[in-house]
Amino acid sequence: MSPQNQSISDDQPQDINLIAENLGLSRDDYEPYGRAKAKLVHGLEQKLSDRPLAKYIGVTAVNPTPLGEGKTVVAIGLAMALSQLGHSAMGTLREPSLAPVFGIKGGGAGGGKCTLEPQADINLHFTGDMHAVTAANNLLASIIDNHLKRRKSPEINPATITWRRCIDLCDRGLGHVVTGLDHVPQAPLRETGFDLSAASEVMAILALATNLTDLRERLGRIVAGMTFEKKPVTVEELGCAGAMAALLVDAFRPNLVQSCEQTPFLVHTGPFGNIAHGNSSVIADLIAVRLADYVVTESGFGSDCGAEKFYDIKCRISGLIPDAEVLVCTARSLKLQSGQFNVRPGKPLPAALLEENLDALHAGAQNLKAHIDIIRQFSLPTVVAINAFPDDSERELEEIRRIALEQGAAAAVVTDAFAQGSQGAIKLAEAVIQAAAQPNQFACLYPLEFSIEDKIKTLAKKIYGAERVEYEPLARRRVQEYEKLGFGNLPVCIAKTQYSLSHDPGLLGRPQGFTFPVRDVRLSAGAGFLYALCGEVRTMPGLTSKPAAYDIDIDQWGNITGLK
Repeated sequence: MSPQNQSISDDQPQDINLIAENLGLSRDDYEPYGRAKAKLVHGLEQKLSDRPLAKYIGVTAVNPTPLGEGKTVVAIGLAMALSQLGHSAMGTLREPSLAPVFGIKGGGAGGGKCTLEPQADINLHFTGDMHAVTAANNLLASIIDNHLKRRKSPEINPATITWRRCIDLCDRGLGHVVTGLDHVPQAPLRETGFDLSAASEVMAILALATNLTDLRERLGRIVAGMTFEKKPVTVEELGCAGAMAALLVDAFRPNLVQSCEQTPFLVHTGPFGNIAHGNSSVIADLIAVRLADYVVTESGFGSDCGAEKFYDIKCRISGLIPDAEVLVCTARSLKLQSGQFNVRPGKPLPAALLEENLDALHAGAQNLKAHIDIIRQFSLPTVVAINAFPDDSERELEEIRRIALEQGAAAAVVTDAFAQGSQGAIKLAEAVIQAAAQPNQFACLYPLEFSIEDKIKTLAKKIYGAERVEYEPLARRRVQEYEKLGFGNLPVCIAKTQYSLSHDPGLLGRPQGFTFPVRDVRLSAGAGFLYALCGEVRTMPGLTSKPAAYDIDIDQWGNITGLK
């Protein structure tokens, strides 16, 4: 395949038709949504199946500061740099949720000279995929309540319903609600709540389905609750799986956009890495690996969150095998892991964290070592991308590089893609090409035949560093119930904090010997995994004292300002 025709001096977005044409797509393979974005057609992965597979590169990170470590910037910069080196390259990224856009982190379309275009569209409504997920999720919630009120068959025990409504905004006040309070009740009075749309099983299904038939079947397999005889009640039995699929039929089509240097990207689905499986869609990757020589895909948060789920959940379903993993770290993230600094979400990083401090760096580097070891357990070569900030100490950057190589990384490279675009990631791209050329023995961490408790124990010990796992009574009852019902052979998706390898954001560095608490285990039968809630992670976060929404506005011409 030929490299994309692009010039890094021209940072204006190309017409999306030119981006598609450079990928070898015909006009029948996509539908433009304006000049700068398009949706691919259904079945494209089958049409392209005779093309060779690309090298498949994952991008993950160490445990981050609340402001993030530039993982998306590095992923965009890497794809652009691969293209500048003469390879056809593209990226697959998640769609930003409005929750962080208006909350702490801001947008998810990159920054500096590593952005996706049209940036404002991608960060806000984009092509409506998030709204479709929200509508499909809430349609099921209303159908469940109507089914209960009218006492339809099969009769659901209200106490067994775990399906909640969702919204794509941070709104802690909706985390726990009581429904059915109408003057003339239209639904039973019961306690429930809202999750983020990114945490919905519908989002997970959209991200993991391999084709439209698979999507429809997965929606039908969702378990809405149990009968009084403890038999699962599926969405197929409730009669609304088809309507949910109708709401999602366009949302299932991956979105084609471009970087600021006109490298193509597929941006599709947006599950978070801490409360969901944290990866862009399987269908986008199945298409991308037939369109380019190199595909760069990013997973959410650290290797203990999104990357582990990329390997153990997403790769099991897609059948794709990664060729190398890029591990992003920063000097400030590692110094934070020393435990010597008071960092609070929603607040600026303390000035002392940004100053040279080799002692703090050495103490926090245990976290970097742990993440390298995590990736090694999947038998993948690791390239450490040291994302540099302007005020970083050269001595600290060189020390990180030395530590990474000493720990067994295939390469460790300082990158500055934020300020320099693709030119700041050329050395990283060269290291990735070399690492991906080596054969690997990639394997998932556990077999599906393991019991549910053995899977959770494997993750807790081998990934998080725990000594033992402790179950609250509700969690243990549900584990036993799911095993009895025949769901014990599903993989496990752990919902936990992103700020620590453990369940506790206060346990920094490389915690070991702790007890890993499981407070609940939920069934996502449609998505095809069990969902364990560990520690105090919330599926509906709140806003800070100064959310990013305060800075966003429009001018008299309709241009959006303040969107980070």
